[in-house]
Amino acid sequence: MQDDLILETISVTKNFFGDKSSGVNNITIFVPKGKITAIVGESGSGKTTLLNLLFGMLQPDHGEVFFKEEQVLSREHGIQHAHKVMRLVTQNGIDMDPRSSVWNTVRDGLPEEDLSHEIKRVTEALNMLNIYPLKDYPFGKLSGGEKQRVTIAKALISRPEVLLLDEPFNQVDAFYREALQHDIRQIVREWKTTVVLVSHDPAEILSMADELIVIKEGEIVENGPPDELYHSPQLLYTSQILASGSKLTSTQAKVCGIKSRRGVVVIYAEHIKITLLGKKWVVKMVLFKGFYEELIVEHAGVTLRVMNYNRGKYKTGSKVGIKISKYFEFGKWES
Repeated sequence: MQDDLILETISVTKNFFGDKSSGVNNITIFVPKGKITAIVGESGSGKTTLLNLLFGMLQPDHGEVFFKEEQVLSREHGIQHAHKVMRLVTQNGIDMDPRSSVWNTVRDGLPEEDLSHEIKRVTEALNMLNIYPLKDYPFGKLSGGEKQRVTIAKALISRPEVLLLDEPFNQVDAFYREALQHDIRQIVREWKTTVVLVSHDPAEILSMADELIVIKEGEIVENGPPDELYHSPQLLYTSQILASGSKLTSTQAKVCGIKSRRGVVVIYAEHIKITLLGKKWVVKMVLFKGFYEELIVEHAGVTLRVMNYNRGKYKTGSKVGIKISKYFEFGKWES
């Protein structure tokens, strides 16, 4: 394994109940050291199965998992060095004692040999995740976002080399989500921790990840830097996973002035602008998105999503023109 890689899978397959449509199939990935790698895909695509294979919670049916030069086996075969330097944070916190204080919960993540430095290490972990004021609160009395911070602090207190996060922001309110993402990025920078996270939310992974792995029906379909996959998706699936957009047939695309050479056209909402010319599109719906709106416009049976920053200017029922700056073509080539 190269020095800049820390985790690797070679042609890993893990199915359940003999069903090849479950789990993952023939997966090969390379996780760079000290980076954030995100695994994204629709529900049931195999994301969590892949995470559990990396952690040693599952034994692959075929293929191998490596931590540096060490093959990672299921923990049922015994605890290896790789297991000791990795931590997994799930989205439900099911193994937490609701009556235990935040301080004691985080302290329980310390290895025996570090207990003599309990005050220093626990204080450091609580401050790193901005939860020191909650140190005396029972875990069960915390909000979802606070619980997730405590869970991550417990995982980080032993200074693991790899932190695995399964939908880490699923229970976190939007108000706290960005701050928690910032904290994790800061930890990666300062502690050189490698993070592998699983998510179905494009906003999370696009803002955090250095590397992105797109998985569909148990197989990797694309991987690379998030900005490259977002701006130049090779597959329809990737474009729909990562962005809000409109999927059209080539016939529907002609209504938008697009002469497509392939069967499917995708237009991101951000690539459509409202104009004063050719007012033939009807605003069917205005969706409030905070600092911007998403307009649903329709013409000749074709519906588009349009990102609009001039909030309140266009009302339902009004007519507008559109200008498309970019689109993607997928599917079969047409003669």
